[in-house]
Amino acid sequence: MARSLGGFLVLIFLVSICDAASVFQPISDSHRSAASELFSPVDGSFGSLEETYEALRTFEVLGVEKKPDVSTASCALVSKTLESSSSTLKDLFFALKVNGILKCKTNEKAFEDIISRLKAAVNDAHSLLDFHYSIGSLVLIKEQTLKTDLHLADAEGVFRSIKALSQSDGRWRYSSSNPDSSAFAAGNALQTLAGVISLASSEIDQSMIGTLKNDVLKLFDGIEKYDNGAFYFDEKLIDAPENQGPLSTTSSVVRGVTAFAAVTDGSLNLPGDKILGLAKFFLGIGIPGDAKDFFNQIDSLGCLEKNRVAIPLILSLPSTVLSLTKKDSLKVRVNTVLGSGAPPLIVKLVEVFSSNSKDESLIDSQELKFNPETGVYILNDLPKSIDVGRYTFAFEIVLHESGPEKVYATGSQTKIPIFVTGFIKIENAEIAVLDSDLGSIETQKKLDLAGNSVVSLSANHLQKLRLSFQLTTPRGRAFKPHQVLLKLRHESKVEHIFVVASSGKQLELALDFLGLVEKFFYLSGRYDIELSVGDAVMENSLLRALGHIELDLPEPPEKAPRPPPQPIDPYSRYGPKAEITHIFRAPEKRPPRELSLTFLGLTILPLLGFLIGLLRLGVNLKNFPTKAVPALFAILFHVGIGAVLLLYVLFWLKLDLFTTLKGLGLLGVFLLFVGHRILSHLAAASSKLKSA
Repeated sequence: MARSLGGFLVLIFLVSICDAASVFQPISDSHRSAASELFSPVDGSFGSLEETYEALRTFEVLGVEKKPDVSTASCALVSKTLESSSSTLKDLFFALKVNGILKCKTNEKAFEDIISRLKAAVNDAHSLLDFHYSIGSLVLIKEQTLKTDLHLADAEGVFRSIKALSQSDGRWRYSSSNPDSSAFAAGNALQTLAGVISLASSEIDQSMIGTLKNDVLKLFDGIEKYDNGAFYFDEKLIDAPENQGPLSTTSSVVRGVTAFAAVTDGSLNLPGDKILGLAKFFLGIGIPGDAKDFFNQIDSLGCLEKNRVAIPLILSLPSTVLSLTKKDSLKVRVNTVLGSGAPPLIVKLVEVFSSNSKDESLIDSQELKFNPETGVYILNDLPKSIDVGRYTFAFEIVLHESGPEKVYATGSQTKIPIFVTGFIKIENAEIAVLDSDLGSIETQKKLDLAGNSVVSLSANHLQKLRLSFQLTTPRGRAFKPHQVLLKLRHESKVEHIFVVASSGKQLELALDFLGLVEKFFYLSGRYDIELSVGDAVMENSLLRALGHIELDLPEPPEKAPRPPPQPIDPYSRYGPKAEITHIFRAPEKRPPRELSLTFLGLTILPLLGFLIGLLRLGVNLKNFPTKAVPALFAILFHVGIGAVLLLYVLFWLKLDLFTTLKGLGLLGVFLLFVGHRILSHLAAASSKLKSA
């Protein structure tokens, strides 16, 4: 289910990309740079043989010169796989694929053993994948060893066994026990049958080949299409365990069709627009971020680059934006999907449609001139009927007479959106204050919208403000921009935006202040005037401060609407705060030094009295225990007393109250324990003396 969901998400991703893109570009250096990033070896290896083949095949198709050297580790893995009798058919298949690119030194005897094993696997095969890997491996051995006598004993029987898995819609089943059909499996089946044809000792029955060609046509009848002309294959059964996404499915079909066409005589009669649409699908993806998807894209384009069905030609434009001011020329390139040169041909600009009118072409068909030095088809001067705006250019490719060895797919017409830009001339710009009743002009001033001049106006609620100007294209036609806005900003930061409408060749806006007093919240005072004119095809779009107007509005009534609260500036909320300056209070006045020393002496007097008292009482150590254990507790008890006294001294000098209490608690528990033991000993000794 997770795999099905992943395929569904890939489909959504591809739909979004292909619907958005309508200008397709051949493979470029960006793909080569991406290949070096996506396929990066670790410890001299890309990992498995399948991953190694995908990386090497991608580099081969793109013609990457500076690629990592993995031949040592990869060839060692290839030799180990080919010489091992426990290697799976899939491992043998990809080992031979890698060997075909790296040209590793392999043991010829190993090939003989592998051939026998593969032929036995073909005879015992029960699924499409078993046929695919075993027959594909035999084809690779035939190509790499030039064994002309390598054939299948019963090629037609194998052909019928594989053909029995086909369905009426051109799709294939993976096995006879699996009723679900797949377009991805159809691609594998076509590759496998192409291998059977190449390994056959005699010609396969042409009726079977004809039936298979009809299956290919049926498969293409179910192809999906995007609006931009891209074609792709997708699985019908999303919940099937073998379900693949549209990219891998389409890639499998392309490999199968091109492989089958390479080994059969005659044409498959596939429509050229569908072959071109498949190329557009792969090119429209851009650069995938997944290595597997990137390989499927590049490998499929490599198959389309050299195939016997039809080689797609891609028409592209270096730029889809043309400037009338700079007198840009229309330039067109025609290349294959990998960027190679096209055969001799003619490029015509047959139709041009405006975004406003898509029914009638603005031009007659014109042929573009070919520059052999740059390989570009050029139309130097755009027709006079094309002015600034958005257009759809329709191109047609006409091939010169060529030999029958190559067939090209050009499609009927290639439609590309084009933006034609230019410098828009601003004329007759003026701003005026009018009387509401009579419409007479009280104040009128010319505006230089290209300069920096500003105006100063004044009005009351019984007057109007009128702004008008004209916009002219380089062809002399009236221009209606996409966005023309007039903004009035009160000194209290309350803003009002008005759309300037077009009237014929002129853009005009009239503000009746009498009807706007409530909208202006009865706020009198200064209003800054700002004009913005913008369009994607206007090279001189502007955002211009025109000046200000002093408005005198009536006093608001009691229930008049109030201005909305203005948004708080996020910089003032989350920006740096003002520095806090803290002034500590002055220290209190201390007593004189002499008084402090006198007080210290008085605090020491009790200690001296205690010592003198001990001497007068005749303190001695006669009762100090003589046995080892009681003596130890007695020593520890006196040490604990000394530690308490030392703790008091430290508290006086440097410790705080909480630290002192914590230490005193620990010492108190210690003294309680050792004191109890020594006192118990003294009590026991005293009782013995009394009893004696």
